[in-house]
Amino acid sequence: MLRSMYSGISGMKNFQTKLDVIGNNIANVNTYGFKKGRVTFKDTVSQTISGASAPTGAGGVNAKQVGLGSQLATIDTIDSPGSAQTTGRVLDLAIQGDGYLMVQRDGNTYYTRAGNLYLDNGGNLVTSSGDFVLDKNGDEIKINAGDITKVKSLSIANDGSINYIVDGSTDIVNAGPIGIARFNNNGGLEKIGDNLYTESVNSGAPTKLQPGQSGAGTLVSGQLEMSNVDLSEEFTEMIVAQRGFQANTRIITTSDEILQELVNLKR
Repeated sequence: MLRSMYSGISGMKNFQTKLDVIGNNIANVNTYGFKKGRVTFKDTVSQTISGASAPTGAGGVNAKQVGLGSQLATIDTIDSPGSAQTTGRVLDLAIQGDGYLMVQRDGNTYYTRAGNLYLDNGGNLVTSSGDFVLDKNGDEIKINAGDITKVKSLSIANDGSINYIVDGSTDIVNAGPIGIARFNNNGGLEKIGDNLYTESVNSGAPTKLQPGQSGAGTLVSGQLEMSNVDLSEEFTEMIVAQRGFQANTRIITTSDEILQELVNLKR
């Protein structure tokens, strides 16, 4: 069989994966806190026809090698910040700088950049999926253990502290602060859906901090971090991937035509 046919197959598979990642990016263009993906390729093993020779009586000769296609190198998560959208809603939080909000689901801790938070009927600070938001010590944050409808003048400061006043009182009650987790390698976090990440062996263990402490980002109330997907960039990459896929199909078609000519030589 021709080596070019297998090279074309590997190229088609890789560009299909690239299109899959681009499609996911475009689908999440309006997902709060979403971080886009990127695919990179690398060449696979090369078949050496003849090795290199050093200059002796004559000059040196380079090795003769034929590449055998391409393979996936990485599927990266691009951790650049998305633009901030002003909402005016107190419980909408954008992280300005490095770090992730810590949330708890079924006893497990996960991490997110999506700051659209809510108060449930029990006064718990939760995400849109009902996951509990944690403070810097890893504990659940609760607003007024009594009747939540007596709570007024709720505000969230840049350092994550939550201040509010209860009806019938003029005293300011403090809760929190909302915690921020930092990682040695943000790109090593693994997506699990619902805007959540989980730590991996390559992300490192989280460092739990208060917003603004030791390099952690600060919180901005009334804003939300949008997706960092750039549609113009994604459409350009989609065209490149589509043309790359088509070019590899042409390699297979041409290789097939050559094989057909070889078969016809006997006639």
